[in-house]
Amino acid sequence: MVTVIVTTRTDAFSRGLDYLYGLRSLAPVADLIGIIDDREGRAAVCTWIGTHIDSINAQLGVYVQACDACFLPWERPSLQVFATPLASAFQVDGVCNLQTQPITLLIDVGRLIPADWGRLVVHEYAHAHAHAPGHHVAFGRSLTHLCLGLGLPLPPPSADAATLRTHPAYRCTPNPLAFWRGAVADWQTQVMVLGELPPPAP
Repeated sequence: MVTVIVTTRTDAFSRGLDYLYGLRSLAPVADLIGIIDDREGRAAVCTWIGTHIDSINAQLGVYVQACDACFLPWERPSLQVFATPLASAFQVDGVCNLQTQPITLLIDVGRLIPADWGRLVVHEYAHAHAHAPGHHVAFGRSLTHLCLGLGLPLPPPSADAATLRTHPAYRCTPNPLAFWRGAVADWQTQVMVLGELPPPAP
């Protein structure tokens, strides 16, 4: 896994800010990491990130390893995964940037409950494995293979793009930035192992 945090600063706010600037260089559109431009609102978010982001990224890395285990070594995409708040204007919970090397997955863990983080990683990993944007047949094959290997619900046969876009289903949070401000202090007790995730409640 590649690390993009390049900073010699030790205070939490500066480390968090440097982290987000690093991710801006990996995002397909820099404005996806829009919290940087919010001079008033970014202080609490950057400070929390500077203190906790390593633990969160380590958990996302565990999910990537579980996805890797579903494929033979030469079938696995070379990728890196990072948690970050994503600008609400883009209306996305995760992003797979195929233009970086390795491929970059950006996951806004504030947008879904911790128990379902793995589901979003699976979805974005399928994009990386299919190595093409969009929710097409190749993506569906990769996603089905992952769901089968990880014990997640399979997408329906002949699922269309609209169905694949939201599979596997996960539960969203009402206030995505609340997590990034430290409002979910017990997130580590809520995460679950891929393959042992219960289906989201209706």
